[in-house]
Amino acid sequence: MTAGRLAVVLLSGGLDSTTVAAMARAEGYRLLALTIDYNQRHRIELAHAARVAAALGAERHIVLPLDLRGFGGSALTADIDVPKTGVEPGIPVTYVPARNTIFLSVALGWAEAAGARDLFIGVNALDYSGYPDCRPEFIAAFEAMANTATKAGVEGAQFRIHTPLAAMTKADIVAAAVSVGAPMDLTWSCYDPTPAGRPCGACDSCRLRAKGFAEAGVPDPAL
Repeated sequence: MTAGRLAVVLLSGGLDSTTVAAMARAEGYRLLALTIDYNQRHRIELAHAARVAAALGAERHIVLPLDLRGFGGSALTADIDVPKTGVEPGIPVTYVPARNTIFLSVALGWAEAAGARDLFIGVNALDYSGYPDCRPEFIAAFEAMANTATKAGVEGAQFRIHTPLAAMTKADIVAAAVSVGAPMDLTWSCYDPTPAGRPCGACDSCRLRAKGFAEAGVPDPAL
């Protein structure tokens, strides 16, 4: 029984992470929500993450500054145009070098300090934009590392990385969000907001979101 156990949830404010947080809550976990302010192009998502965390009753929500623009190397952290021509095969320029490795490492640190042994992340390896750090192999490798590199892990309190969306399509994720009452109206997905603060409608993330809602037969409540 998981009721009452703490879980650290990586919460970007997007559809996937919001759905995962709502799924964790539905399983009875108490939520510690972690949002990384990495000076991303779409920093508007930070405000959405705060609203989602409040709506889901997170016991604590940390927005941690970690400026990855100092590294660059991505259309989300450097002056590189966000592609608008459609989702293509391969690793896109919106990939942020080692982002999920960095984020999970920070989440692991908080989890160990807080006495949580469960971490949730909204990675998806089926209907996604080609990011290598969304694959099951990466998650399994990180979980093994977490249980090797921490005091809690070596003393027998094993960490588990939960990826409930890993094998879902975007349509599946929308359906799951509906089933657990995720506040989809509060979410933000666009990588390249317009000057008026609206989704661009053309980046990979916007396209995948629209495809998911259309295939699920559900109107997007955030539009």
